[in-house]
This record gives sequence, C-alpha cells and structure tokens, in this order.
Amino acid sequence: MMNLRKSILLSVLTIGLSMVANAQDGQKIYETKCSVCHILGKDATGPNLIGVKAKWEGEEENLYEWVLNPAKLIESGKSERAKVAEQFSAAFMTPQNISLEEAKAVIEYADSYEAPAPEPTQATEQIASINASSNNSADVVYVDNYEENLTIFKLFLFIILVLLFGIYVVSRSTSALISSELYHEKIAELHNKSKKSGKIMTLLLVLGFVGTSQIASALSFTGPTAAAEELELWVYVTSADINALMIITLLLLGFLLHMINMFYKSLRLIKPKVIKVNAEGKPQTSSFTQALTGATPVEEEYKVDMGHDYDGIRELDNPMPPWWVALFGITILFAVVYIFHYHILGTGDLQQAEYENSMAKAKIEVAAYRKANAMNVDETNATLMEDTADLMAGKALYQNKCALCHTEKGGGEIGPNLTDNSWIYGGDIKDVYKVIKLGAPRGMPAHESAFNPIEIQQVASFVLHLENVSEADGGKAPEGDIVD
Repeated sequence: MMNLRKSILLSVLTIGLSMVANAQDGQKIYETKCSVCHILGKDATGPNLIGVKAKWEGEEENLYEWVLNPAKLIESGKSERAKVAEQFSAAFMTPQNISLEEAKAVIEYADSYEAPAPEPTQATEQIASINASSNNSADVVYVDNYEENLTIFKLFLFIILVLLFGIYVVSRSTSALISSELYHEKIAELHNKSKKSGKIMTLLLVLGFVGTSQIASALSFTGPTAAAEELELWVYVTSADINALMIITLLLLGFLLHMINMFYKSLRLIKPKVIKVNAEGKPQTSSFTQALTGATPVEEEYKVDMGHDYDGIRELDNPMPPWWVALFGITILFAVVYIFHYHILGTGDLQQAEYENSMAKAKIEVAAYRKANAMNVDETNATLMEDTADLMAGKALYQNKCALCHTEKGGGEIGPNLTDNSWIYGGDIKDVYKVIKLGAPRGMPAHESAFNPIEIQQVASFVLHLENVSEADGGKAPEGDIVD
C-alpha cells in the first residue's frame, strides 16, 4: 500500500515537472526561432499565435506538421487551413529543425501566452513615490510654474486697478451727491442718514484696507527654486502670492458693490423713484422677465395689435427678444473675428496646421531627448561604425533578431542575401539603417520599437561588414541592383 502511494506521488511529480519543463522549453524555442517574425498579441511578418489552436481546430496534428515543414504539408493537400495560412504573408515560412515534441511545446506556450503587466514608468514611479510619502509632507516638494503665475499676476493686477478706479469714481460721486442742496425740506434728513451711511462706509473702508494691507504684506515674490533657476523674470510669483491677490481682489470687489449700493440709497433719498400706474390705477412694475423678453405690457398691447383674432387668440407684433437679438449679434461678431483670425489674416492655425505644429514640436522634444541621451541618430545622419565593440554588439543583436531570416552568416533564407553587392533598397549605411528601422514591403518588419537608434546603427554596420556568401557556399541568388 505504501509503495502504491509512493508510485502515485512520483507519477504526479513527474507529470508536473514535465509540464513545467515543456512550458520553459517552448518559451526558449519561441524566443530563439519564432520571435523575429511573430509578435504575441498582434500580427507582424507572421500571424498572431495567441489562440492559434482554436484557428486550427480539427487539424491539431496538421498544425504541428505546419510548424515543422509548411511546404511539405501544403504539397500533401490534406490541410485546408495550411492553404489559408500560406496567403498571410509574402515571406514564406521555412522548415524548422526541431522535434515534434518541441513544436508542441512552442504551440502550447504561444497559444496560452498572457502579456505581463507593464513595468512602471518613471512617471508612475514618481506618482507612487508621492503617494507613499503623502503622510510626510516634508518629503513632497511643490515646484511653482513662475511663467504661468506671472501671467495670472498680471491679470489680477489689472482687475485690482480697475476696482480701485471704480471705488474712486463711486466715492467721488457719493460725496458730490451728499453735498448737494436739492430739496431743502429733506436736506436735514438726508444729512442725518448720509452721515450714518458715511460712517459705515468709512468704517468698511478702513477695515477693508487694513485687511488688504495685512494680506498684501504676505506677498513674498520669492526667487525661483533650483528647478527654475534658468528663468529670467522681472518678478517671481508663487502660488501663495496668487492666493493672496485673489483674496485682495474679492475684498475690493465686495467693497465696491457696497459703495454702489449706498450711492443708490442716497440718490433715492433725494430723488425718489417714480412709480408709474396703468389705466386701472395699479402700479406698473417692470419685471426682469419683461426686460429680458422685451414683451409689450398688457395695458399697451393695443399698440401692437395686428387686428387678427383666431378663436380669442390675438396676433401681436411684439419685437424679437433682446437676449436673442444680442446673442445673434454676438454670433455674427464671432464669425467675423473667426474668419479674419483664421482665414484672412492667418494669425491662427487651422486644424491641419495645428496638428503639423504639434507633431513638429513633438519631434523637437524627441530629438532633444535623444541628444541628451547621445541617441540623436536616424536614417539621415547614420554613419558606418568601425569600432570592434560596436560591431560585436551589432553581431549579438543580428543573431538574436535577424539570423532566422537571413542566416547567421547573412547568406539569406527567408530574407535576401546581405553579403553580396546587390541591394533591393540601397546598400549605403543610411539605406540599411532605414530598412531596419522602418521595415520593407516584402515581409521585413520594422525594428524601431525593438532597437534604439544606436543599436540600429550597430546592426546596420555589422551587416555591411559581413563576408560574402556566394551561391556555391549556400547563399541566395542576388536580388536588386548592384551597388559599389
């Protein structure tokens, strides 16, 4: 009984270990032989292999034969799926020197592949760092945008000057109104109330300016931090300064509104508001809705009556609502400004120009990044590398990504022969760099996402240093034009 348990346990462990080994072998074989033409998750030179077993349902054994020798399977004529797969790409899949078990391991790995979680970028690491240190405010450093703050400062400064001018005008008008001698019978009462209101206004003025002076003293305009030392501004405005200016603006606005209210109260004491009455002797009041719509008062509807009566419904010639007319005028004005700004004067960018400017700006930023990281190389300025270390690095990259289609010596198999003087897309270092970076129509995938600019230049330089492999030595026949 004990021996039976040991046998079962041993069998389970053996099966489990074999499954893990197959998965690891499948991944290793895929990365060595298949990753150049196939990208798990999307189509490339070869099709996406995730879920490939479902596509070959009913022809699972043919799928493994396809991996081993596609041409042989097609010649046999027993697989309809193979005929469909043959039409996927102009680059034909070559026979693979692997066993049936290895082919099954590759298919198992690719079919059930799950993309790993993306590695945290620098930005996400910074956010995580800030979140982790959120309990310790001393670790968080806030950097002010001095250029943007300066623009906001100018705006608040303009608003404050306008408010101060408004306060001056209203105060002068109120003083002139209080000192007038109209309506002698009410002058005593007016002086009593005006003195009281004057005291209130004086008190509010003192309190308001005391408060604003206290807030104004908090304006620091400190110099830039280490992150903004390159800025040359006439004043450095921090976020705290902006907040103080906003409070000052709100206090001044409230004080101005209060002064305007007191002015109208004083004016009504001297000159009471005239109340109109209608034909029935009732007070005629103009409501906000009437002012907004511009409708004719009921007692004056006879003036706009068109003389048409439909079942008791009279037709009136009321004007268009003022708000609608104003809105219509604004749209016309906006259209005129828009046409002049974008189409006549050309001071604004249309969508296409704005897109091109954005792309140009992005290219400048990419170029600056590459220059800062010594990677400002592209197909326009690539040079042939001669240093042994660069050529060895190019050789390692070539064998990992390019040897499957071009062979280790560059004689060509799926891809063309890279060692002769015949080139399909040009044999200069810049031409080879461009093909590696952007790919080519006949099945060559783009490697811009796989190699950085320096690595592309290293691979291109290694290719141009390959020794000639003739047809007699197993190389492919020349393709393209001869380049000296």
